Amino acid sequence: MWTKEFFGMDVYHIVTAFFVYSVLGWLVESIYMSFCNRKLTNRGFAKGPFCPIYGFGAVIGYIVLHPLKGNVVLLYFTGAILATVFEYLVGLAMKKIFGIVWWDYNNKPFNYKGMICLESTVAWGFYAIIIVFFLHKAVLSLIDSHQVLFNRNLILVLYGLVAIDYVFQICRALNIDLKEKIEDKYMAIKARWY
Repeated sequence: MWTKEFFGMDVYHIVTAFFVYSVLGWLVESIYMSFCNRKLTNRGFAKGPFCPIYGFGAVIGYIVLHPLKGNVVLLYFTGAILATVFEYLVGLAMKKIFGIVWWDYNNKPFNYKGMICLESTVAWGFYAIIIVFFLHKAVLSLIDSHQVLFNRNLILVLYGLVAIDYVFQICRALNIDLKEKIEDKYMAIKARWY
């Protein structure tokens, strides 16, 4: 499974790069928003340092945009437009599922429904160039600097922790009392055995 290839990258590198980009995205955005808010700000949905929108955006962005490496202007505009469309679609999905979007551009000029804005679109184009020309190579070097078996085991443990974190946060966002449900299941199992 780990060696199967998609778009010139094996599953191992895709899955691990997704994790690295999700953590890097969380780190950059949390630092930026902490600076803007003048207080520490966790920009992730969950408690841990993980923003999957950046993982998806960076990995899919690299796969789609890498062929444009020879034309920086086309790379910039394509990256800016694709990332803006992606951000808007994620915002719509969040609004539909959770009733709220975790970012708000309403105070930014040239915004649309507070989900996208010109400032971010301009930034996405530069991020596309950075990912294609510099960052992806550094991420792959980081991944390859450790033994594959160690990385695979580590990434499985880390994804397990992220999954637990996300289950709790999704239940909280949807007003599902997970503790009560677990206690009910426990009591039902206990009643069968005693």
